[in-house]
Amino acid sequence: PKDIPLLLEAAQTNDLVIGSRYIDGIRIINWPFKRLLLSYCASIYTRIITGIPVLDVTGGFKCFSAQTLKILNFDTIISNGYSFQVELNFRVWSKGLKIKEVPIIFTERRDGQSKMHGGIVKEAIFAVIMLRVRKILGILN
Repeated sequence: PKDIPLLLEAAQTNDLVIGSRYIDGIRIINWPFKRLLLSYCASIYTRIITGIPVLDVTGGFKCFSAQTLKILNFDTIISNGYSFQVELNFRVWSKGLKIKEVPIIFTERRDGQSKMHGGIVKEAIFAVIMLRVRKILGILN
């Protein structure tokens, strides 16, 4: 919550602001190395496949301008799970809108459990490829 003012300030001149765990170094507290490696490699993989210039492409701490949300066609979203974060970022970027990452420190939750499992990882791998293909074919709405 203490980082919300940073996102709101950056949102004054950007269409999407992402609270980034990876800009200015890795800023994650209390994650097992395996999870950190998976998340970081997923971001690299996504940048390679899509070309999107976002370091923390899977991050969920975001601020969209109202205008940006009106532009996005949520009826054509193909993703569930973590790839939903990637798809929203990709759609904003594909429309030529301004994305800015601001550094945050991410601390692992104290309560509850991660919903990460093998099915979500597989979905994310293929969703990224499908997003790129849809953009190439001109059918990404």
